[in-house]
Amino acid sequence: MLILEENISLKKYNSFGIQAFSKKFFSLTETSQLKEVFEQSQGESIRVHGGGSNMLLTKDFEGLTLVIATKGISIINENDASALVEVQAGENWHEFVLWCLKQNLGGVENLALIPGSVGASPIQNIGAYGVELKSVFHSCEVFEIENHCFKTFLNKECLFGYRDSIFKNKRKGMDIITSVRFKLQKAPHNLHVEYGDIQKYLEGKKHSIQEVAKAVISIRKSKLPDPKEIGNSGSFFKNPILKKEHFERLFQKYSDLPHYPNPDGTIKVPAGWLIEKMGFKGIREGDAGVHTKQALVLVNYANATGMEILALAEKIQKMAKKEFDISLETEVNIL
Repeated sequence: MLILEENISLKKYNSFGIQAFSKKFFSLTETSQLKEVFEQSQGESIRVHGGGSNMLLTKDFEGLTLVIATKGISIINENDASALVEVQAGENWHEFVLWCLKQNLGGVENLALIPGSVGASPIQNIGAYGVELKSVFHSCEVFEIENHCFKTFLNKECLFGYRDSIFKNKRKGMDIITSVRFKLQKAPHNLHVEYGDIQKYLEGKKHSIQEVAKAVISIRKSKLPDPKEIGNSGSFFKNPILKKEHFERLFQKYSDLPHYPNPDGTIKVPAGWLIEKMGFKGIREGDAGVHTKQALVLVNYANATGMEILALAEKIQKMAKKEFDISLETEVNIL
């Protein structure tokens, strides 16, 4: 029988650094333990934590918190052009990116320094600087909670969208991702350096996956706070996708509104710009605040509660609806 801990603080298990307690707690180091966990905890609420970087805890949890702590990275097969790499769900995402750089395997360099675990990465199809996870994702193994069995999902079956997947919608709460397989490029690599900040960093430097990753790390560090120093969960809101007519109405009023057209005719606008335009950048209410350098990031300066941060988020959402007729969606999970 597995030994479950009781009344454990989750402060170190969430990047916001929110103090909340879980009635029961178990750190999973072997995938084979999953069946026993669920058999032993029948009738009890179970909540799965990966890296704890995409959540806001607003209250104590009266069930079992299951932290996925499985480790391991291995090359399954390879040819002259690519390698298929399997990564256990508990691996830190950025550490995995660094492993790829050492192996000279390309495809994830633009996703460097994104917080969280590998197992959580497909759930919201993480993305940054012109690259989304789905471009390198091959498949993932999941544990089906209802049937206590393992199943494989291929790329197309995951229904990836902008910060979205089948695991976030249709199958939310039904599966635990146990490992992910990635198809990564061998040299010569197809680099994505379209963003101006990356191009600026690379001026005079050799274009390589290692240098692109250095550029991304440098840019992210200059704009985003380190959760070890200031509690945060990265981007708190999704960038809104607007219909053309809606965007054009806003653009007539705000000619400096940054925008990025999508192939389907919709327009993506940066949530951070909207929040800054409304005057929230750098605002602080007690220990809850909006970061001084990036308005898309809500922060816990010291001892803010999850409810205090949520109240600030809801204030931003209410004003965005009033000012821009935009319903800002949270990127983090409110728990």
